[in-house]
Amino acid sequence: MIESLAYYLCLAGFAGFGYKLIEARRSQPARTMWFLAGFGICIAAGIVVLTPAMSALAGPGPVAEWVLSLAGDELKLGAIGFAVAFTQSVWRGEGARLAPHALFTGATMVLLAVCFALSEPRRIGDSTVFSDAGVPFALADKVVFLLYSLVSLGLLFAVFVRSAWHAEPGPLRAGLWLLVVGVGAATGWTFWDVDDVVQLAKTARIGAREDLPSSILAAVTVVFVAAGATLSAWSPAVTSVLGRFRAYRAYRRIEPLWTALRTAVPGIALDPGRKLAGGAEFALYRRVIEIRDGHLALRAHFDPDLPARAEAAARRARVREAEVAATVEAVTLAAAIEAGRAGRRFEREPDRSEQPEADADVAAEAAWLVQVSRAWRRRDAVVEKVEAATPG
Repeated sequence: MIESLAYYLCLAGFAGFGYKLIEARRSQPARTMWFLAGFGICIAAGIVVLTPAMSALAGPGPVAEWVLSLAGDELKLGAIGFAVAFTQSVWRGEGARLAPHALFTGATMVLLAVCFALSEPRRIGDSTVFSDAGVPFALADKVVFLLYSLVSLGLLFAVFVRSAWHAEPGPLRAGLWLLVVGVGAATGWTFWDVDDVVQLAKTARIGAREDLPSSILAAVTVVFVAAGATLSAWSPAVTSVLGRFRAYRAYRRIEPLWTALRTAVPGIALDPGRKLAGGAEFALYRRVIEIRDGHLALRAHFDPDLPARAEAAARRARVREAEVAATVEAVTLAAAIEAGRAGRRFEREPDRSEQPEADADVAAEAAWLVQVSRAWRRRDAVVEKVEAATPG
């Protein structure tokens, strides 16, 4: 089950890679996109060649003993090399010097193959066994692989962290942090072989197949790197969905306040029969406007002296400092509604400086009204203290 999940994660990641290649084929150099594709292909092939299914297909013999084991490590090196090339190509453009690391990668792959051949591995069941003479070469094979990975992944991690740290908030920064997580997963995937080094030194044998945690780390690497690299393609859709969700949540949260104002001033409801016509964002905008209209309709009934008394009462009621202003607004609004019902008017209007400016955007004003609506539901304790402090 978990192994199948790892394969599905890889499939999802490669779908993202494929979409990015199609989307960016005109905006990015072909070379850069092939580096990205090469990274994904190498990881996928590296997972596949070490699966039990592939071992069963190859059967006993030199293919399983030599080709699959060596191919798994070589493909991991290739994936890391392509990732470095892709990063350098993106950040430095056509001026990127890719030859030094390409030579470093090629030399490491050749050295790895030589060490592997000299180690003369033999497959026994699910383990790869080495002779006493071959153990030093097998250890050298693992150490070369880990050293290359340490240098390359360290370079990638430093580039992505530095870039993400200095990037402006937004999709670019989010994509870079996703890439950082992907590189971290790649590091875990690569250095999962450290236990093989210890086991090899002690027993002269190691597991021949990619174990489950290693496969999962590889799949996580693919998904996060694909997500970071393709964020520009799918983030607008996700942002739109999240925006609608936030708007609907704010719409529902300010409902108690809106209901009280609509009851006091029925004329503020623009179209009571169509609650979410036009979508959640438009419905929220309309509800904010209706609440503002209710405030304006009741402005002659606001007691100019009440805010100061309400603030003192809120502090006596141990209202949190961050909620005092919204509580004062809720209490004064409740008093204005009662004054409106009683026909009581005031000559001087209170200071409304705590409310958002008239030209504030809908999100800012909705956020303020959510605070007021929350305070509205628990205003009674403050009202009692206001009444107790009011001279009879």
